[in-house]
Amino acid sequence: MKPRSQSHLQPLSLFNGFNIPFLLFYVFILLVSSKLIESGFMVKTLPGWLGDLPFTLETGYVGVGESNDVQLFYYFIESEGNPKNDPLILWLTGGPGCSALSTILYEIGPFTFNYANSTLEKPMLDINPHSWTKVANIVFLDQPAGTGFSYAKTLDAYITNDTLSSMHAYDFLRKWLVDHPKFLNNPFYLGGESYMGIVGPMIIQEIYKGNEVGEGPKINIKGYMLGNPLTDTSSDCNSRIPFVHRVGLLSDQIYKSTKENCHGEYINVNPDNNRCINDLQVVDKCIGRINKPQILEPACDTSNTLKSDLFRRRLRSLDKASMDIWSLTQVQIQGCRDDHYLFSYVWANRRDVREALHIDEEFDKIEWVRCNETLFFYIDKEPISYTHNVLNTVPYHRHLANKNCRALVYSGDHDMVHPYLGTMKWIESLNLLVVNDWRPWFFDKQVAGYTMKYSHHEYNLTFATLKGGGHTAPEYKPKECFNMLIMWLANDAL
Repeated sequence: MKPRSQSHLQPLSLFNGFNIPFLLFYVFILLVSSKLIESGFMVKTLPGWLGDLPFTLETGYVGVGESNDVQLFYYFIESEGNPKNDPLILWLTGGPGCSALSTILYEIGPFTFNYANSTLEKPMLDINPHSWTKVANIVFLDQPAGTGFSYAKTLDAYITNDTLSSMHAYDFLRKWLVDHPKFLNNPFYLGGESYMGIVGPMIIQEIYKGNEVGEGPKINIKGYMLGNPLTDTSSDCNSRIPFVHRVGLLSDQIYKSTKENCHGEYINVNPDNNRCINDLQVVDKCIGRINKPQILEPACDTSNTLKSDLFRRRLRSLDKASMDIWSLTQVQIQGCRDDHYLFSYVWANRRDVREALHIDEEFDKIEWVRCNETLFFYIDKEPISYTHNVLNTVPYHRHLANKNCRALVYSGDHDMVHPYLGTMKWIESLNLLVVNDWRPWFFDKQVAGYTMKYSHHEYNLTFATLKGGGHTAPEYKPKECFNMLIMWLANDAL
């Protein structure tokens, strides 16, 4: 199955002069595009699901970049509430390189695995009662190329960076809206997690700029939401040391010595600073075996599961039409969260699943992975095909603070990957007016976390923690995160 042809967009600056022929041409494009949807990729059922899906799912590819060489795959799920009026969210998963399917299955999507009735040979699907699609239309996007089911037609097109990735996502959004004109008037929010704290604010700025210069279609932008975001790479990574001290993983003496000898810089350490290096070795002994995404959960050995050469060889040799040939006795289930991820590898690489999702035939021989680690952000090394050319997006937030814009930034407070302390630090650096100071917020009469609200003219930012949440929060605290979303979208105070 080949990707759909996509309409080429032109700036709408001529609208300012009421250019009627161009206006009629644009209306014609919308009408033609709406017909494309009718013959598009509506998914009625999925392997592992009994009967028809109880929600509207559409999948497809949109070509972006030079000559549309980058083919971005998306899952669009209509709101289960009121799709005509509910917000439209473009959701970006982190990494970079983590599939949107991971967000759908393990975080905020309408279906997940029924682990009680599933085996690795036969994964079964189930409803997620806390799906964000109950109150919002959500486009889940695999980006950049090399993520999930997205791919590039040439090797050169796989090479990208933060700036290009943000432009591709913006290009995707504009083309998708032209193909889906009935959602042009819905309130629009950009959502993302983890590394999308870098790319997301760049996309938001492009949307505002595009609207201001008349670049069509006009997007009804209302704001953005970022979960456990990486924002200032240096500050966020350095915040890990004060975080682990605050939660009792370092003694006062170790922390004090490390802070004084390293001068608060724990990442780019002077190689001649032996005292700092020695202190950091002590710190590593204290936290080296701690599970960074959620410090209270066990650090599991994944050598025989996700990273198993045996597992991957069998995945590559799998006849995707059947699971019966699998013999996975040597893949041990340890009762860890990572074990749940195995089901997505098996399910997404089945031929019948790919046919149901309308995956491009050019992807047929490519193995789906939950996260493409060749694109990952590491503070100390650069991937081959992805250049992390933007290391700090605080200036983007500062620019957005001058817009009519709402922002929700939330963090699981047991996340050591991007600790909430680093997030609070860059928010405070914006010098916004504090509307509501630090206080608890509640769900089901229990403290769900803590929150602060800030404002600057027509801009307001809500920061919230999820008590006991990890990286990222909805996977660990689905009920609380769903309630947080409902209140924030309704403009109710947490």
